[in-house]
Amino acid sequence: MSDLFDYVVALADDALVNAQRLGWWISRAPQLEEDVALANIGLDQLGQARSLLSYAGEVEGAGRSEDDLAYFRDEREFRNVWLVEREQADFGVAMARLLMVAAWQSHLYAALRGSRDATLAAVSAKAVKEVAYHLDHAGRWVVRLGDGTDESHVRMQAALEAEWPYLEELFDGSYVDPALVSDGVAVDPATLRDDVLSTILAVVSEATLSVPDVRPAIGGGRDGRHTEQMGFLLAEMQHLTRSHPGATW
Repeated sequence: MSDLFDYVVALADDALVNAQRLGWWISRAPQLEEDVALANIGLDQLGQARSLLSYAGEVEGAGRSEDDLAYFRDEREFRNVWLVEREQADFGVAMARLLMVAAWQSHLYAALRGSRDATLAAVSAKAVKEVAYHLDHAGRWVVRLGDGTDESHVRMQAALEAEWPYLEELFDGSYVDPALVSDGVAVDPATLRDDVLSTILAVVSEATLSVPDVRPAIGGGRDGRHTEQMGFLLAEMQHLTRSHPGATW
């Protein structure tokens, strides 16, 4: 069952870390309405992470809860891709990243609705509806900024180029046990590549942006190798719980 645990945790960590980054925008977004929108998207991601981490704990059978897995794992135990952990203090970067993550998750969850694992299928059936909104929201902003003023176009293009190298890691299926795929439990990420890119490129074209000509980043998040920003993110996310283990509110 460890292979299933690893697969579920990877999907959970993508959502959890993405939620943490989105939460940073509360009180910092360019509009009050956008504060609320990004908070809600972050909560959707957090809900997906909670469901998946709870299930991972059940699969593991070691008595660890969703909180144990979120707050008491060290950096090398997290399996999220680099794309979601990097800083995103620029709003254009945040929207470019949200577009990529939402496009990825929309096709992933759509495929996992047919999983032979009943829990994964159920979580995905709910998540795919939420991610459809995330994708629409990000797409609207990318088009608005890309096809806006000269200044917004330049900055949105720069944001897209900053995030593009980290897109390829989403399609690396080396962490997925082939038996899970052949048994109809998991989805090989490589099989989603064309559909995900098609979804992203349709938005990029409408936004009058250019597809970045950049080399993919090396990656390594699925193996527990992360960027330097990950340590700071976890320190912030885990500080309270680790400082007061067992505390309840």
